[in-house]
Amino acid sequence: MKFENLNVIEPILRALKDEGYECPSPIQEQAIPSVLDGRDLLGCAQTGTGKTAAFAVPIIQTIYGQKNKESRRHIQSLILTPTRELAVQIEESFRSYGRYTNLKYLAIYGGVSQNPQTQSLRRGVDVLIATPGRLMDLINQRQVNLQNVKMFALDEADRMLDMGFIHDVKKIISYIPQERQTLFFSATMPKEISELVNTILVNPVKVAVTPVSSTVDIIDQYVYFVDKNNKKKLLVDLLKNKDISSALVFTRTKHDADKVVKDLLTYKVKAMAIHGDKSQSARQQALNYFKNGEIRVLVATDIAARGIDINELSHVINYNLPNMPETYVHRIGRTGRAGLGGTAVSFCEYEEKPFLRDIQKLIKKSIKVVEEHPYPMLITTVDPKAEKPQRKQRIERFETEFVKSKKNTSKSSSYRGTANKPSSKKAYI
Repeated sequence: MKFENLNVIEPILRALKDEGYECPSPIQEQAIPSVLDGRDLLGCAQTGTGKTAAFAVPIIQTIYGQKNKESRRHIQSLILTPTRELAVQIEESFRSYGRYTNLKYLAIYGGVSQNPQTQSLRRGVDVLIATPGRLMDLINQRQVNLQNVKMFALDEADRMLDMGFIHDVKKIISYIPQERQTLFFSATMPKEISELVNTILVNPVKVAVTPVSSTVDIIDQYVYFVDKNNKKKLLVDLLKNKDISSALVFTRTKHDADKVVKDLLTYKVKAMAIHGDKSQSARQQALNYFKNGEIRVLVATDIAARGIDINELSHVINYNLPNMPETYVHRIGRTGRAGLGGTAVSFCEYEEKPFLRDIQKLIKKSIKVVEEHPYPMLITTVDPKAEKPQRKQRIERFETEFVKSKKNTSKSSSYRGTANKPSSKKAYI
């Protein structure tokens, strides 16, 4: 099937051709016709499945067909997304797909001055892409009017929930006209997200693509059992392999990300970090350097990396295994874009073994263990923390001994009688 078969208009077809797109992905094939028909949409899809075009193309086409003939532009479509990086990339996609439509697109997000954003809003915008925090700020300042929104898209709803934005999302929805078309995307459906779906979607078309367990089928996966203190050495050793043309390295914390970058730079490996403590300009610069090949390694936390879209990423490296198996699938899926293969490497220290078991249970396959490497795990049977009695165990042991001693004291006292029993005060003076 080709995009022409989906009734996509010529200006957008021309733009898609410029981008090298000819055949729609499964989610695009299922979603675009339904959205063009005016139906609400519930999409269960992860980043990397082509979902941005699945909602961007029909939104552009619908607004272009209903072009406001007034001199002033009004916001006709609102796209809410959880992170700054994702907002920037969605804006870039809209500009690419709609370059021949003369519509105006704008992304607003925190971490940068709001003045350029408010100036663009005053000039008029057709499609607004926003993160919840900045949008709420501008709504409260009366810089944004959402009364003309006809199409609303909520992207990565589950991540909105994880990041604590769900309250802002609900408040923003209250500012949008009830008579609208709503497009809702989420990789997972926890209870609170399901409840939100039921309140804002009307008789939606449901589209589910790439089940969580199948996204990993085209990716080569390996795990190295390694002690925590040797992870740095193992990473440096792996990066000596020139086949690793680009590597996205995941750490659990912002501190870990900075430390890994510092270690790599010591070994003359070009690397930069992105996480929540970095300014928006620093994060964007690091991402651009990585995409352009000026640095070979990008180190990221999960939240900062959400929405990063990098074509032909050769390797994902889990420096720390995530404690949520779904997060593992999200991470490694970044190297399997658009049906391309890739390699995912995970480091597993002793305390992370339960995480590995959960991951393998979710993806329904065993990850290949690399046996031969310079830094094999030395602690393989005993958890170091288990060698020390836990507080609860110490308390239980103390109580048991105390009860025994009381019984012995009681027996001894009754045998000797009470005449010679010292008073408690004298006993402890």
